[in-house]
Amino acid sequence: MRVTNKLTALGVTRAKKPGRYADGGGLYLQVTNTGSKSWLFRYMLAGQAREMGLGSIQTWTLAEARDRARSQRQLLDDDKDPLEVRKQREQEAALAKATTVTFEECASDYIEDQKPGWKNEKHAEQWTSTLKKWAYPIIGKLPVGGVTTDLVLKVLKQPISEEADAEIFWLARTETASRVRGRVEKILGWAGTRRLRAGDNPARWKGHLEHLLPAPSTVAPVEHHKALPYKELPSFMAELRRRDSLSARALEFTILTAVRTSDTIEAPRAEIDRADRSWTIAAARLKGRRGRRKSDHNVPLSERALKIVDELLQHSAFLFAHESGEPLSNMAMLELLQGMGFGEDLTVHGFRSTFKDWCSEQTSYPNEMSELALAHTVSDKVEAAYRRGDMREKRRRMMAHWARYCASTPRAEASEADRVVALRA
Repeated sequence: MRVTNKLTALGVTRAKKPGRYADGGGLYLQVTNTGSKSWLFRYMLAGQAREMGLGSIQTWTLAEARDRARSQRQLLDDDKDPLEVRKQREQEAALAKATTVTFEECASDYIEDQKPGWKNEKHAEQWTSTLKKWAYPIIGKLPVGGVTTDLVLKVLKQPISEEADAEIFWLARTETASRVRGRVEKILGWAGTRRLRAGDNPARWKGHLEHLLPAPSTVAPVEHHKALPYKELPSFMAELRRRDSLSARALEFTILTAVRTSDTIEAPRAEIDRADRSWTIAAARLKGRRGRRKSDHNVPLSERALKIVDELLQHSAFLFAHESGEPLSNMAMLELLQGMGFGEDLTVHGFRSTFKDWCSEQTSYPNEMSELALAHTVSDKVEAAYRRGDMREKRRRMMAHWARYCASTPRAEASEADRVVALRA
């Protein structure tokens, strides 16, 4: 007959000497050299002694520990190993958790874990920014255990913009897409290590995605809308400001406001609100995803952009017009650009890509904010939010930041080979 209930609550409290104090029925109070106390269950199985912890005395009272030990004895009576049963339950709990923990939550935890080893805070911001733009809209809210190869491919093959003829991410922005793939792979690997997902990593390249996507080194660069890398922009802008012509001012204004060529050359002076320091482009003049946009596009104007406006002729109905009153031709800015020695295949439209790249890689502005600046289609809810006073001020600060970067001291480290990149906007 088992002798049980040898211990008392007072005895548990008073126990100081390191060792094990038997209560009976396999239950022990364990006191370590440091004075910590916990419950231990010891049992024999197939002729071998085994032990399993039952928790701290701060968590479980003596009576509760006895109940837990009784449950383990019942498992033994049913020819079950308590340790194996616990392991199975932990696995089931991890599997259940995997159905609720999202990819975005895992990504956030992974970034926090890795931050101490990264060189600076900006690296973490870049991780968050690229994932928020490219991965979260597709897999962010999904259970991390449910991310499949098809979903990873959906991330990598998504269109790069809301335009009807937009190219796919992997082909148009291969370098960024490759980084996103690697980051998704690391996050899924982290989740697997923590038993939040099972099976092979669907984002791995070797032996998997390499059979489904062209290798980054073989992807031909996009041929249209060539753009200047943002690292080269300060040098370009310094040269542009030295040129005294209507075309030069129009091009500078276009870059500072991140608009299309037609938005600038067709701009009526009436669209400028000098008091509000803004430019409202009528919806009828804007290119949308399918046809025309439903709403006007408001552009906060930086100090430099306002100065350009103030320097222009006042008698014409158009903002950029010759003394005759005729608006600038649609080729004037392109001809100027291609004659400046920064690459004959650069396009004016490409500076929208330059702006987008700068926002994505050098700042922490929300993706929605830069998309709105480019007059790309966003949800009505997002657009309404950014029309509010506080959000408008954030957009104004972003455009002022962009103008300061455009006017910053030129950097000489960018190479000639890096000058031309494909459009990202």
